[in-house]
Amino acid sequence: MKLSAFKTALDQNPNLNLAILLPSGNNIPAHFHITEVGRTVKDFVDCGGKTRHVAFASLQVWVADDVDHRLPAGKLADIIGKASAILGTDDPELQFECQEGTIGLFSVEGSETRDGSLLFALANKHTACLAIEVCVPDAKEEESCCGSGSSCCS
Repeated sequence: MKLSAFKTALDQNPNLNLAILLPSGNNIPAHFHITEVGRTVKDFVDCGGKTRHVAFASLQVWVADDVDHRLPAGKLADIIGKASAILGTDDPELQFECQEGTIGLFSVEGSETRDGSLLFALANKHTACLAIEVCVPDAKEEESCCGSGSSCCS
C-alpha cells in the first residue's frame, strides 16, 4: 500500500482506533504504540549488476505495558503529517516494522473497518531475483540464480 492510500484511510476514519492484523492471523495487541515514522532508503547492486534505489515509508510498532493505550486513526494521521518533510513527496510504499520473535518487516495488504476499528492487514515481504532475465534466461531450466551457466553473480 502506498503512503497516500494509508493516509486516506486514516483521514476517512479519524475517530476509529487502529488494529493491525499480522500475516499469521494474530492481531498486534490493541495497546500498541507507533514509536517511529520514517523513510527507509536502500541502495544496492542486484545479482545482475544493476544499481538500484528504493525508499519506503516506515512505521515501527511497539507493544508496552500501557494496556489502556489506544491509538486513533486521526492521531496517527497527525503524527505522519509531522513527519512529512522526512517522508518526501514521492508516495513510497509503506512498511511496518514489528517485533514478532525477531524484528520483521511487513507490507500493508489492505485496510477495512471491522468491529469499530480501522484494521490494516499486513503481509510478509519476500525476496526475489531482480535480474531474472539475466540469471535464469530460460525459465524452464532448474538452475538457481547463481547456478552453472548463469551470467549473474560473477
